[in-house]
Amino acid sequence: MNTDTINGSATDFGGKVKEGIGTAMGDKSMQAEGRGEQLGGKTQKAFGDAKTSIDQTVRPLIDQARQFVKDRPYASAALGGVLGIALLNTLRGR
Repeated sequence: MNTDTINGSATDFGGKVKEGIGTAMGDKSMQAEGRGEQLGGKTQKAFGDAKTSIDQTVRPLIDQARQFVKDRPYASAALGGVLGIALLNTLRGR
């Protein structure tokens, strides 16, 4: 869990409390502020969850690629050359 997820959850909770107080007091403005804070908190939490998900899926792939390059430098250079030629041919329309 990262800080965005934690802060988003806290903001969402604070918004729920503010909306509840606004409802109890009959204050429409406070209710609206509470709903807005909930939306902001949910958005921040979703962003934090996405960051965590990317870290858990992409980082291992990057680490594997780095290890492959370190273990097999010539094969990596050849693979890079083949991919470069394929990209150039694709861009040239062949």
